[in-house]
This record gives sequence, structure tokens and C-alpha cells, in this order.
Amino acid sequence: MTRPTRAVFVAHAFPRSEQDMTGHFLLGLATALAGEGVQVEAVAPSAPGLAARERLAGIAVRRYRYAPRRAETLAYAGTMHTRAASAGGGLALAGLVGAGTLAVRRAGGAADLVHAHWWFPGGLQALASRRRPLVTTLHGTDVRLARSRPAARAACARVLRASAVVTAVSTWLADTAAGFAPDLAGRIRVVPMPVDDTLFTPGDHPRTELLFVGRLDAQKDLDTALHALARMEGSAARRPLRVVGSGPAEGRLRRLAADLGVAGQVVWEAHLPQRELADRYRRAAALLVPGRDEGLGLVAVEGQLAGAPVVAAASGGLLDVVRDGQTGRTFPPGDAPALARAVEGVLADPATAAGLATAARRSAAARFGRQATARAYAALYAEALASSSP
Repeated sequence: MTRPTRAVFVAHAFPRSEQDMTGHFLLGLATALAGEGVQVEAVAPSAPGLAARERLAGIAVRRYRYAPRRAETLAYAGTMHTRAASAGGGLALAGLVGAGTLAVRRAGGAADLVHAHWWFPGGLQALASRRRPLVTTLHGTDVRLARSRPAARAACARVLRASAVVTAVSTWLADTAAGFAPDLAGRIRVVPMPVDDTLFTPGDHPRTELLFVGRLDAQKDLDTALHALARMEGSAARRPLRVVGSGPAEGRLRRLAADLGVAGQVVWEAHLPQRELADRYRRAAALLVPGRDEGLGLVAVEGQLAGAPVVAAASGGLLDVVRDGQTGRTFPPGDAPALARAVEGVLADPATAAGLATAARRSAAARFGRQATARAYAALYAEALASSSP
């Protein structure tokens, strides 16, 4: 019997539990890869309340300490780059890179390959550990970091050139990365992360509300959705908007809703377990995805799998997910009047919206289903191993 390929996932945002939404797609990929003969061990930073060793859905997870417990706050919150800008945060980040490098070295001793998710810090840790072959996946925040600073751009290019295989979760990310590493343009494959197509499925609930799902920050751009809600006419003007998420901009966004006169239409919910989130998608008459420069836009994919009509910004990786007039509707990013008109159109013509949603579900299942993505990554692992053979 052929032994399984042994892969080490390196990620600063591997889920903290089976219900954790942070990096949940990584756990989905790891479990799906077992069906393709790949055994995964994950290496991730520690945080208060997390065990040093555990198993999540059968996947072994090794978490490394990188600072005094009170200072281990860089990972899992989506604010690593902001927190690292402080003096204490900078020291913690240096500790995270160094401790993670040692953890990868130890975990990778018996592994066939290392798969770094995000070039920073995971790819940098894997590169410093000297474990090969290396597969690196670009997810979005890491590419935005590389675009923002020349030193980061150079470091990213170095990680990518040292990788046997480089993937990006969207065409936009692949093209952006190729902009600062032109010699890699032909080597960056577009291979998305998986979405649980057995959980996110259509239901028979009445679709009565508008829905936004995401972190409440500038990039996800709930501002534009609130401005659009205030402009909507007809039946759309009476629909509630359910906001699922939390983040640093929540207070400001609540005040904005009040200033626009739509506070009574907005229902605020914090992050939900995956099963409850799937139910929200099933009740959505339209899913609003106004984020700018999304690495991919997994929220749009989840909504499509659950049969929700999706109205998304024509920006970033969302262009891979939502094709206007084919698998949903798009609007120019930041254009609240255009978003309002698109939502009004979806609600005014439910038959057409349902047809787009059906086509979107078929497309999403074929591209983002766990089996499809696991098969794609297993093939890339085999390619990486073949390229590193003497």
C-alpha cells in the first residue's frame, strides 16, 4: 500500500476550533485532502486558551508560543499588521516569525512538503526553516501587504521564487503578484480554497431580507451597503438588512445607519456558527458583497451554494466568483446608487434572480467544492514532489 503524502500547513490563522470561522477553509482543505491520500499536520501560533497540541476534525495541530501570554495577540483577530506597528507588537511579530520557523523545522522533519498559507508570515517561516519542497498560496491580505511596502514586495518575491508551486486564490491576486515578480507570471496558478458544499445548500425558507456577512472594517465596505439601503425604492426600501459580523468599525457603522435614517431596518449579529450562517444565506433575498479588493470573496461563494442571489462589487477576486448577468449581479465598487439599483432589479424580477442563483450554485460547486479543490491541490503536491526529486 502506498503511504500517504505528508504535508505541513503553515498558517497564522488556522481555526481555533471546528466552529471557528477564522481560516475555516484551511481545515476544510486539510480534511478533504485525506480522501486524496494526503495527511496534513498544521502549525499555527498560540493564543490564550489554546492547547499546544490538539486534533481538529482529525487534523493534528501544533501551536507554538511566541511571546509572553499577554502579548500573544497578533494572530486570529485579522489585525496583525496594525498591531505589529507598535513597539511591543513589533517585538511580538519578530518572536512569531522566529518561533514559527523553529516549529516548522520540527514539524517538517517527517513531512514530504510544506504548504505555506499567506507568504507572510507563513511563507517566510517556511523559507527560513529550509524545509522543501515548498508550496505557497496567496490569499489576499499578504498581497496587499506586499503592494504597500518595497521591502515587503522584495521579501514576497523571494518566497515565491523559492517555492516549487505558487498558487493564488483568484486571478486578480495572481496578476497582482506577478506585477512585483514578473518572472513568476506564468508560474502562479489560480486555485481557490474550498467551501463546504454539503453545509451551504439551498433551503425552502422564504427569502425575505437583505444580507451582509463579513468583518466590519473599511475593506469590506458596509458603508456602501448602508448608503444603498437609504436610497432604495419600492419593495426593496422596506426590506431589513441583516449584518452578520463584527470589527473595529462597528460603532461608526451603527452611527452611520442612524444618520442615514435606516437604523430601524438593520439587524446586527456577531459571527455565527457555520450552520446558523448557512441558514441566514437561505433566507436572503439578496446577498450584498460590497468589499473592495477581496482576495477571493468566500462569502459570495457560500451564498451562491446556498442559493442566495448575489450582488457584488466588480473588484478583486469577486470577479472570479460573480459574473454579471450569469451568476449574479455586479456594480462598480463604492457606487451606492448602482448597488441600490442592482438590488432593486433582483427583487423586482425574482424569476430571473432565481435563474442566476441556480447557475451560480452549479458553477460554485464545480470550482469550490471540497472534493474538487482537494483533488487540485493533491495534484500540485505531486508536481512539487516530482520537481524536487534528484
